[in-house]
Amino acid sequence: MMLSFNEKVYRAAKKIPRGKVATYQWIARKINNPGSVRAVGNALHKNPYAPHVPCHRVVCSDGRLGGFAGGAGKKEKLLRREGVSIKNKRIDLLKFGLG
Repeated sequence: MMLSFNEKVYRAAKKIPRGKVATYQWIARKINNPGSVRAVGNALHKNPYAPHVPCHRVVCSDGRLGGFAGGAGKKEKLLRREGVSIKNKRIDLLKFGLG
């Protein structure tokens, strides 16, 4: 069965454990489409499986929170609840990132 681009994105995002974050670039690489960073963001913005697919755990490559359909404040609140520290609107990817 061929998965749609969005379904591949959702499967990759679902693998991000609680208390960790991944980048849009990480997901693009995981689905073997490294040039699709913006498309990954668009797919996550439309995520029909939230919170089962934790799109709030996906951030920018520089540690900024990035977008979130529920608003940046909600994304920050969800991440903090999971134990992710946010300082100056950024996450330390060495400490909380998947690599």
